[in-house]
Amino acid sequence: MTSSKPQVEPLIVGPLMSNCYIVWDEKKKQGVIIDPGDDPQDILDRVKELGITIKYILATHGHFDHVGGVALLRQNLNAEFLAHEKDFFFIEDGKNAANRWNVDIEQPPRPDRFIKEGDKIKFGEFELEVLHTPGHSPGGVSFLYDRMLFGGDTLFQGSIGRTDFRQGSFEVLSNSIKKRLYTLPDDTIVYTGHGPVTTIGDEKKYNAFVRA
Repeated sequence: MTSSKPQVEPLIVGPLMSNCYIVWDEKKKQGVIIDPGDDPQDILDRVKELGITIKYILATHGHFDHVGGVALLRQNLNAEFLAHEKDFFFIEDGKNAANRWNVDIEQPPRPDRFIKEGDKIKFGEFELEVLHTPGHSPGGVSFLYDRMLFGGDTLFQGSIGRTDFRQGSFEVLSNSIKKRLYTLPDDTIVYTGHGPVTTIGDEKKYNAFVRA
């Protein structure tokens, strides 16, 4: 009998302390990697220790601190790299953008496929649904399974993603949070792009940046 939910292991990677998540089906030993922003060898080593096959490498958005480890992982894991097309310009500029922050990464590859609102990403016996949640970036997405949300830099514990980067918008981000995330059940766990996990219910109550 399979577990009722995917297994999740967070890894904090890179100088910007980004959260990377390995998410897998324990029964089928198949999974995905979400936001491998840096330290790809550490991620690769952990995948091997877990004894799982990675089917997809997923980006919640194209900022370098969330895709900086993709190149090495894709080369070694034979996994498809998926991201939203509206953030492709960030991915193309990945190495240069990292250099502007005095960070060195290998240039991320072009996504094998672009994902969009409503897409289903299947691994093992589970499916992640793609929610388009722009605002931090135009192609920002969140990945939802039941009451588990991998939200990237959309919503943090007591905070929200920055909107002062290229093509960021507080109005758009606020709309994404109110209409796409705050409508989820209160006990939905939010696996954030930086910092600790939180829940939709807590953010609706306490987040001062976007009120429910």
